[in-house]
Amino acid sequence: MTFSIAAVDHATGEIGVAVESKYLAVGSIVPFARADVGVITTQFFANPRFGNLGLDLLEDGVTPEEVIERLLFADEHRVRRQLAVLSADGTVASYTGARSR
Repeated sequence: MTFSIAAVDHATGEIGVAVESKYLAVGSIVPFARADVGVITTQFFANPRFGNLGLDLLEDGVTPEEVIERLLFADEHRVRRQLAVLSADGTVASYTGARSR
């Protein structure tokens, strides 16, 4: 199993993300963060390309919910994905595909 946690401290503006898993080097695949932008986590059937693509969308002002919709739109494996998006303003969205466990 893999667990992720992400948070924004509104008092300081700090953004953080952490991940725990039985898989080695999971930190290079699941969590993505960018200062003053937000956090993306992609797990279960992870797609690491979603990290920077999603952060670019957030940086362009796209909402977390729309980021998920755009990332998954043409994804043939969307039913196996788990994603979470947290923007620097604290807005959050998540997705768990029907075949992810």
